[in-house]
Amino acid sequence: MSYTVGQVSGFAGVTVRTLHHYDRSGLLVPSERSPGGYRLYGEADLARLQQILFYRELGFALEEIAEILADPQANALDLLRARHKALVEQIGKLGRLVEVAERAMDVQQTGVRLGPQERFEVFGEITFDLSYATEAGLKWENSAGHREAMSRAAAHSKEDWARIMSEAAAWRAELVKAFDEGEPAEGKRATDLAEEHRQHITRWFTPCPPAMHLRIADDYTEDPRAFALVVPPSEQRPGLAAFLHAAVRANAESVGTGTGSR
Repeated sequence: MSYTVGQVSGFAGVTVRTLHHYDRSGLLVPSERSPGGYRLYGEADLARLQQILFYRELGFALEEIAEILADPQANALDLLRARHKALVEQIGKLGRLVEVAERAMDVQQTGVRLGPQERFEVFGEITFDLSYATEAGLKWENSAGHREAMSRAAAHSKEDWARIMSEAAAWRAELVKAFDEGEPAEGKRATDLAEEHRQHITRWFTPCPPAMHLRIADDYTEDPRAFALVVPPSEQRPGLAAFLHAAVRANAESVGTGTGSR
């Protein structure tokens, strides 16, 4: 028995356009044609389509599927093993993302809710990139310090955030001024600013030993999204992130590396 492309599209759950593409690419060429030249699919064609859809559901590219169907015994097992490994890794990552999302929902439920105008009034140009928040949550997921920081951040009131951002703005202005005036990163003025930043984190978020402070500063030079939380793009200068990192390192060496971790 033969079936038209429309019939196959209906019961296989694929579009006519997809079937036409499979035909043109040689992946699934109908075994028959009607007197009018229309595609007709036989039982063997439908069995091949079922295989194609199976491998496509597993995420294989059409080129890989064609390779498997050309010689199933030679190609399928190795490719399936590789896909299995990739899927297991993806499941693990998605599981961690679910945990981060759940913690984020907890923060939203327990933290202060600010409307757009209030958020602008408090945070100004400082914005928290959601992709960075997610990656940071994964990076520090086993860190007690990170969990405490998120918990305390959620508990801050609007008034608390206004004080935090006011302190941060005053500190930032001094940092930029020191950089613009050519102060050495290892000098007293810069290291004092680094220590002030460390104490700010301790006061408002989580105890921040020098070693932990240095790990935080590493992100400033490695990820622009992290540095934008400290200095908004409109106030940044080339080399400023590296200047702050060097000041934090010098201060850590002066104060003592500490033993805490983020």
